[in-house]
Amino acid sequence: MNRWLAALVGGLAFGASAASAQTIYPLNRAEILAGSKFDLKVEFLEGQAADALKVTINGRPAAEVLGKAPEVLIKEEGQAHTAFWLRDIQLTEPGSYTVEASAGDKTSKVTWGVFGTPARRAKNVILFVGDGLSVAHRTAARMLSKGITEGLYGGELAMDDMPNMALISTAGSDSLVTDSANSMSAYTTGHKSCVNAMGVYCARNRATLAHPRVETISTLVQRRNNMAIGIVTNSEIEDATPAGMVAQTRRRSDYNDIVKMFFNVKPDVMMGGGSPNFFPKSVAGSKRTDEEDYIKKFQDAGYKYATTATEMTAAANDKATMKLLGLYNPGNIDGALDLFVLKKGTVPKYPDQPDLVAQTKAALAILSRNENGFILMVESARIDKYSHSLDWERAVFDTIMLDNAVQVAKDFAGTRNDTLIVVVPDHAHPVSVVGTFDDSRPGQLPRDKLGTYAEAKFPNYPAANAQGYPETVDVSRRLAVMFGAYPDHCYSGKPYLDGEFKPAVDGADPKTKVANEAFCKPNTARLFGNLPFEALSGVHSGDDVILTAMGPGAELFRGHMHNTRVFKVMATVLGLAGK
Repeated sequence: MNRWLAALVGGLAFGASAASAQTIYPLNRAEILAGSKFDLKVEFLEGQAADALKVTINGRPAAEVLGKAPEVLIKEEGQAHTAFWLRDIQLTEPGSYTVEASAGDKTSKVTWGVFGTPARRAKNVILFVGDGLSVAHRTAARMLSKGITEGLYGGELAMDDMPNMALISTAGSDSLVTDSANSMSAYTTGHKSCVNAMGVYCARNRATLAHPRVETISTLVQRRNNMAIGIVTNSEIEDATPAGMVAQTRRRSDYNDIVKMFFNVKPDVMMGGGSPNFFPKSVAGSKRTDEEDYIKKFQDAGYKYATTATEMTAAANDKATMKLLGLYNPGNIDGALDLFVLKKGTVPKYPDQPDLVAQTKAALAILSRNENGFILMVESARIDKYSHSLDWERAVFDTIMLDNAVQVAKDFAGTRNDTLIVVVPDHAHPVSVVGTFDDSRPGQLPRDKLGTYAEAKFPNYPAANAQGYPETVDVSRRLAVMFGAYPDHCYSGKPYLDGEFKPAVDGADPKTKVANEAFCKPNTARLFGNLPFEALSGVHSGDDVILTAMGPGAELFRGHMHNTRVFKVMATVLGLAGK
């Protein structure tokens, strides 16, 4: 090993693609922020002579260019390949970089684009992520919250009433259909990754924390601009989208490791659910496998700790509060329909949960106390979760809640002209508005009640209240919102008033899911699924999603863009490139 390092300083190269050539990370066409930190890894198959291995960057030995000696791991993790690593490196000069790795007669080559940034234009960035937010969600939310008469809406959503718009493609490095982990990672790192991964390229490593890393925007804004960081969600805080602000792991379910990553980065404001992974193993209800007490660790680090909306508001109103950890539910925070109308879910047990709007107000109050500015990510997580459950009313109420939070941000930005606001989904669901269900139509089954084209007319939801929510969704002519991918289930065409819909359950063979008979009542339709038999719920789609934006730099969003460009725009307006 040492002889190899002595001989190869300056130019090692390794690799292992599917069959014969090397694999180089970051991958081809990666766009890298100048001065950001990342790992260069090359993997190659066994059987190559040591003196035949070479890695160059623009024709020069990689180690010479990067000023570091490489680490070589033969049979890495007991596998057949050999790995070449240059960890925690930076390319500080913008330009095109060609990385070539050769082993014997086998050569691989990738090209990276390293980009700089002009002078900082924005003091703050507020990134709203509507998890799973699709066009149909926006359409239905506008209809329920603003009303529609003679084909004209009664108003615009706050997220729609923005001057700049772009169409965002969301595919990951390994699949055309993404999940929330690698899609969020694209927004926070500017790099594509694979399903279930955040802040890493997916290499051959078996250990989930051992894959080649890329820096997140959170540590970038800390070390470059001394900015504050806020993370707000109504999911578990360790879930993929909020975790994507700090995490570097191949497996999004590594909640205990993700809590540690949160603590290592120390965002100034962290709010959501998911408290069990913060408590030591000996505490009842804990999900940790060790005795680390992260509640105490955060408190010792100067954080105020809130478990209710009341405590959160008190902390935010205290001008001495600079750091806040808010954990309001052991699981996900309940969605808007249950919080404000039906009082279902866990609302009876946790009646003082804050909604996304209150969390956003509290976060802005605290973060704005940092004179160097802030980046705030706000996620409406349950749009996605309810869409997996084929429960569109709950998903749309959470879309309205997201829109209310966007209005809070727009009010904050006001005439300051120093805050970029971005609203973007991480991915889509296959969902569409196809008409209305009208109880006055003859027949008993949902398809009898379905009106399309001229027979659809308009829904008769009551006028929304001041928060944009109709006081009931149980009306006689209601939207027909259809999902295009689903397991076996029974469908009524009516809202689920007793709790979130659970379309399918385990069959006699747990690998085969069957319709949940609790919902197979008279006058429901039994639908045979079009997903694989092991699917328990709906799935994401590969459709493009709509981004809207306003504030300094918003004009950079236009036309069609890859999701990694969201990072590039945020980094550009914050002037994050550097040496």
